[in-house]
Amino acid sequence: MHDELVDHLTRSTPLSRGEALRVVQDVLAYFDETTEEFVRRRHRELQGQGLVNTAIFERIEADLKYRAVAPPELSLRQLRRIVYG
Repeated sequence: MHDELVDHLTRSTPLSRGEALRVVQDVLAYFDETTEEFVRRRHRELQGQGLVNTAIFERIEADLKYRAVAPPELSLRQLRRIVYG
C-alpha cells in the first residue's frame, strides 16, 4: 500500500525501504485518528503541560482547523463534552 510514496521517500531521503514504510504507516495512523480521539489526546497532552482547561480548549479549537481532513467546526462546549461526556 502506498508504494509510490515509499519509493519517493527512499529516493529523496536516506531512509531504507523499511524505514520509509514505517514512516508512512505512522503518518497515516496519526491522521486516521477521529476528531474525538484527537480532542481527548490533545487535552491529556496539554493538561500534562500544566495548561488550564480554558487555554486547553481554545488551543484544541485552533488546532482542529489544521487537521488534514478538517472536521466540522466544534464549539468549546462540544469539545468539553467529548472529553468529559
